[in-house]
Amino acid sequence: MTMISRRLSLLMILAATALGMAASHTLIDGVLEQSTIYPGTVHTFQVYVPEQYDGKRPAALYVGLDGVLCNAPQVMDSLIAARQMPCTIGVFLQPGVIKGDDGTVLRYNRCYEFDSTTGDFALFLETEVLPAVEQMTTSNGKPIRLSRRPWDRMIFGLSSGGIAAFNAAWHRPDLFGKVFTGVGTFVAMRGGNDLQALVRKTEPLPLRVFIQDGSNDVWNPLFGHWYEGNQLMASALKFAGYDVDCDWSDGGHNVKRSTEIFSRVMQWMWRDWPAAPAVGATGNDFLRDLLSDADKGWEKVGNGVPGNPVKRIIYPDLTNIAIIPDEPGNAVWQYILQGGQPAHGEPFYWLHNDDNSRPLDIQTITFDGKGNLWAATSMGIQICDQNGRVRAILRLPRGIDRINEIDITEGCVWLHTATGNWKRYFNVTAPTLGTRPDSQGQG
Repeated sequence: MTMISRRLSLLMILAATALGMAASHTLIDGVLEQSTIYPGTVHTFQVYVPEQYDGKRPAALYVGLDGVLCNAPQVMDSLIAARQMPCTIGVFLQPGVIKGDDGTVLRYNRCYEFDSTTGDFALFLETEVLPAVEQMTTSNGKPIRLSRRPWDRMIFGLSSGGIAAFNAAWHRPDLFGKVFTGVGTFVAMRGGNDLQALVRKTEPLPLRVFIQDGSNDVWNPLFGHWYEGNQLMASALKFAGYDVDCDWSDGGHNVKRSTEIFSRVMQWMWRDWPAAPAVGATGNDFLRDLLSDADKGWEKVGNGVPGNPVKRIIYPDLTNIAIIPDEPGNAVWQYILQGGQPAHGEPFYWLHNDDNSRPLDIQTITFDGKGNLWAATSMGIQICDQNGRVRAILRLPRGIDRINEIDITEGCVWLHTATGNWKRYFNVTAPTLGTRPDSQGQG
């Protein structure tokens, strides 16, 4: 946004306020108990309803973590009145706590909920928080209705809330298309320092992301440097082809700078609404070469055939074999074949796991014609080069059940499950038994 356009936007908001056009709002209090995802917790929240909401059409959604921050209700009032953003319902959520009978806090759940890098928090928002919001009505009886389009949905968080906001959209781009993270905790608390690598390796998503941090942001050096972590995340997002903008200052670990820029960030987020964010081109050459111009995403074809998962696969030139071990872990083992028998085994193919408290679910494996290993996991399809390093991660179709087999044909990859088969077009070649793939060197 140019300096002139910023001034014009500010003048529009000021003019709307002066003319009495800046709308008011109401806040509705809510409490969420008996969570199945976070057992025993109590979450309080407030629902922001702007004056313009009529209850007839679904509204856009803004989720703010840690409650009301950045003067969000007042800013949203002005921007909605000035038509700088759509009519939006706000949900200001506090993290969970567990209390004893006397009211004493027995557990603060914020770090577990916000800093974990799994998809649990996104699932909590989808299945517990937002349904509770949509059961509410305004003081004059209007039902709360939320748009289901991800580009109509934004989430914001500060510090641990910042990484939680990013993870919610990262795991569920069908839930949120816009993310604002302030002084985010992309450091070694619960695996947040690994997210930059995952962003670089995973195919880009239709997300718009704004990152704010300051050079004096080091809350606790034990876990890493917040400012460096945020810069690494911004670099990874740009590399991976995301629509990303940043604000770097000399600020510290607080809400001050996010509050100062909040209105500008909101205008940037909603600048071309109702258009959906575009998916950019990744800088990952391995992944970019794999993606095909014919790609239409995963398509379901057929009803599937029950079968046993393929747990071992021989390398195309028959010199070694890859085996999913019986013991849970984060690696596929490779053995050299000597006289037809496996020898010299190693946990050779190292796979990513977004939660080191749980074993990675490695479901099935295969090789392509270049000697790359394809492993279907709970984190998606992880593709390793000949040296055992994950070079690309592909998202799986939503709602897919366990994969029994990955079948690679010329230009196409098939996923076989008990309840359905899926296919997707890639620049890929099928393996030919007895033929040695071109060497990729020792890397």
